[in-house]
Amino acid sequence: MDEGEIIRILAERQERLIKIRNDDKLLEAAKVHYSANPVDFINDWMITYDPRQAVPVMPFILFPKQEEFICWLYDRWQGKEDGLAEKSRDVGFTWLCCAFAAWMWIFHSGTSIAFGSRKEDLVDKNGDPDSIFEKIRMIIDNLPNEFVPNGFSLRQHASHLKIINPENGANIKGEAGDNIGRGGRSSIYFKDESAFYARPEMIEAALSMNSDVKIDVSTPNGNGNPFYRKRHEGKIPVFTFHWRDDPRKDEAWYMKQKRDLDPVIVAQEIDIDYNASVGNVLINAEWVLAARERRIGDYYDDIPNPAPVVLGVDVARFGDDRTCIACRQGIHLHWIKVFQQKDTMEVVGEVRDILRYTHVDAVFVDTGGLGAGVYDRLIEEYDFIHGVDFGSKADESDKYMNKRAEIWGRQREWFRDEPVVIPNSNEIQTDLCSLQYSIDSNGRFVLEKKEVAKKRGVRSQDIGDSIALTFAEWVSHYDQWEDEVHHEGRSEVSGY
Repeated sequence: MDEGEIIRILAERQERLIKIRNDDKLLEAAKVHYSANPVDFINDWMITYDPRQAVPVMPFILFPKQEEFICWLYDRWQGKEDGLAEKSRDVGFTWLCCAFAAWMWIFHSGTSIAFGSRKEDLVDKNGDPDSIFEKIRMIIDNLPNEFVPNGFSLRQHASHLKIINPENGANIKGEAGDNIGRGGRSSIYFKDESAFYARPEMIEAALSMNSDVKIDVSTPNGNGNPFYRKRHEGKIPVFTFHWRDDPRKDEAWYMKQKRDLDPVIVAQEIDIDYNASVGNVLINAEWVLAARERRIGDYYDDIPNPAPVVLGVDVARFGDDRTCIACRQGIHLHWIKVFQQKDTMEVVGEVRDILRYTHVDAVFVDTGGLGAGVYDRLIEEYDFIHGVDFGSKADESDKYMNKRAEIWGRQREWFRDEPVVIPNSNEIQTDLCSLQYSIDSNGRFVLEKKEVAKKRGVRSQDIGDSIALTFAEWVSHYDQWEDEVHHEGRSEVSGY
């Protein structure tokens, strides 16, 4: 918006304000109209701020996608339903949420609007226009007096992390970090950059009874977090705001971002790509995505003999964990079976049913926790059952910290180096691409512990563990065959 356009819009606003001030009935009619039309109120009276512009404070004039988002928020609030908004960076999302909050605060008595973010300074830092509450204070402070609540004073009613409307009892409040969700009930709760929370599951639980309308707003942060799962579950409305929806941006702007920024940042924060690698994730999402898109029929001609069929059985340890059974044959992950709330004998029964109808060369069972009981019962009946202790010494102890790190490392190499084929499942991908790793002082792979991953909102990787178990040992498969002159023979195929 150039300076001439700003002057024109301000002149129109002044003319509109004079008409309202000269006619009390017109003012009352305007308030009734604005109470149900937030887009009009923002366009007619609100300001925004951008220090990069020659005129930093300018009229807030919504472009079409921004109007669409405000209407989407209105529908969520009216329908009392949660929503998720994924965005490219720098499309004005925070200003939009602040404008909607200020509109609710002015026109809807008793409403409580809440904002949460991972750091308190992002929510409210006095004098910093990058903070949410400073944006809201700027919006209110630049409104005509006719729309500011009677008796309102910035000094008295706009304290740290709280803005009160003395006329109608509405309030806007802020929270940060682990305190999100502890400030009482709210009419609508904005979860700013929620893909980056340190303990999102705990926050989700705290907010579950706090508000009927929770709006997750964020750029992507990989696919091993609750924001990703919520985005792809299909249970709540999703709003996508891509940089191409912003008329201020063009291909030249995009190419500049690609030149100036790290490719991962461009992929996630500009292209809204959840599959971009995040830091030290063990298994690259691009490998898994490619495996989901392949079809096994395209590769059978390259396989001279059937590979061994192997089961991996990861037994649930806690209430929310899942018992998972994976069936893999060479480059093909045939299927994953997932169960919850099954005791030891029920899991044994599931494995027996599979072995009754499926030829299997080896079964690997995690013997930690309840898995030990499953292993003990199965070895009484079958001679190809193997126990795997995740915490035991790795075969390649100079390369991996323990056995779990080793089998996940082999799984990583499988995805990286082979034309792998797996079921097309978001749940499988989330499990596989959520774990991070580090390298210890001896140069060995150290796999992130489950309890550490859970603290950053990643659920237990039970599916990933069950697949990794199929790489625990080298397995031999004996294949009966008969040639063209009816000579019988037996060939051996081995592999992970």
